[in-house]
Amino acid sequence: MGRIFKALFFLALIAFAGLAGFAYLGDLSPDQAEVKVPVTLNAD
Repeated sequence: MGRIFKALFFLALIAFAGLAGFAYLGDLSPDQAEVKVPVTLNAD
């Protein structure tokens, strides 16, 4: 039973390290593009 807990703890530690590494090194910045949309105003 102790082996199972040790294995789960080890896997959780590896998963946390992978998530932290992805958060710091992963490039999740969005692509930027200029958008021009004509707007018609009701100027009476």
